[in-house]
Amino acid sequence: MTEGAAQVRLASYNIHRCIGRDRRRDPDRIVAVLRELDADVVALQEVETHPNGERDFIGQLEAGTGLQVIPGPTLLAADHQYGNALLTRLPIRAVRRLDLSLLDREPRGALDVDLEPEGRLLQVMATHLGLHPLERRVQIRQILEHLHPERRHPVALIGDINEWFSWGRPLGWLHRHFGKPPAPWTFPARWPLLALDRIWFAPREDLVGVAAHRSPTARIASDHLPVTATVRLPEASRAW
Repeated sequence: MTEGAAQVRLASYNIHRCIGRDRRRDPDRIVAVLRELDADVVALQEVETHPNGERDFIGQLEAGTGLQVIPGPTLLAADHQYGNALLTRLPIRAVRRLDLSLLDREPRGALDVDLEPEGRLLQVMATHLGLHPLERRVQIRQILEHLHPERRHPVALIGDINEWFSWGRPLGWLHRHFGKPPAPWTFPARWPLLALDRIWFAPREDLVGVAAHRSPTARIASDHLPVTATVRLPEASRAW
């Protein structure tokens, strides 16, 4: 990052428990894709880790990428955890974990993190929304309520939104709040046809580019491709 308008690279990746299209669980492939992304902030979904065993994937992520890992589990079992995680090389100011679960549905959540690149404040919300349309409507309302209302600093929403239709009502709410960004297809990884994985950023004019990462390793490591974006951060003194 340089003086003036700093640039930050964001990414979102549903890693499908590290199970690839060949049905093999291979955490090393996921780590290899993350190295390819070389992002400053990465939201991960479907992260399974066994903290006290040989399959400590959180520990493997930290060792393999050199990034700080913020766990956001939504399922806690006796021997493992499952859910979201946020990886970053930026200084962390605050971490909030939101419960977005609805009764009788799979538990869902979001990581709401304040980062501090070069003295600037960047709020990042990382999530994985539910499969049912009603779930997503409730969850998007909850997320919007937790975004800082003053809108005096940049905000990113990244994750697997699970919205299959471009005309979905939750997408409309998010576009009204953030502006409408590009939405590259990321699912299924071999022949992507759906834009399930998304990155929104406000102010919209500082979202430089959004793209799916289509490397050979990414095409087999998970059933989703990662999505990346480059954003500009204004000088610390600028309000918008």
